[in-house]
Amino acid sequence: MAAQKGKDLLLKIDDGAGTFISVAGLRVKQLSFNAQTVDVTHAESSGRWRELLAGAGVRRAGLSGSGVFKDDASDAEVRTLFFADAIRAWQITIPDFGRIEGPFQIASLEYRGEHAGEVTFDIALESAGALSFSAI
Repeated sequence: MAAQKGKDLLLKIDDGAGTFISVAGLRVKQLSFNAQTVDVTHAESSGRWRELLAGAGVRRAGLSGSGVFKDDASDAEVRTLFFADAIRAWQITIPDFGRIEGPFQIASLEYRGEHAGEVTFDIALESAGALSFSAI
C-alpha cells in the first residue's frame, strides 16, 4: 500500500436504517486486529517447539481515535450509545485497502479541552461480533 493521507481513514456509524454516516472529524486514528493463540504443545512436540491450534483462537478488532465531533447530533448519538452500552454497526474505511464493517461497542469515551482551544474527544471501539472486509 502506498503512502496515504491519514485524514482519509474514515469512521462511520449505522444510522439505524442501514446507511452509514460520518460521526466525527478524527485527527488521530488507529485500527488493530488481534488473535489469541491456543497452545497445544506436548511432551512429544518436535524439538520442544511450541505448537498452535489453527483457527481456534478468539479474534478481535479495536479502533481508537481522537478528534472533534462533526456536529451536536453526532456527539449526542455517540454519547447515547456509550451510556446505553449499545452495540451498533460501524464502518471503517482504509483508503486503497478496504472497508471493515461490523458490530462494535464503545469501550471508552473521553472529553477534554484546553483554555484556548476546542473541546476534543477520545474514543475506543471494540468489536462485538463477526466483521466483514471488502476491498475498494
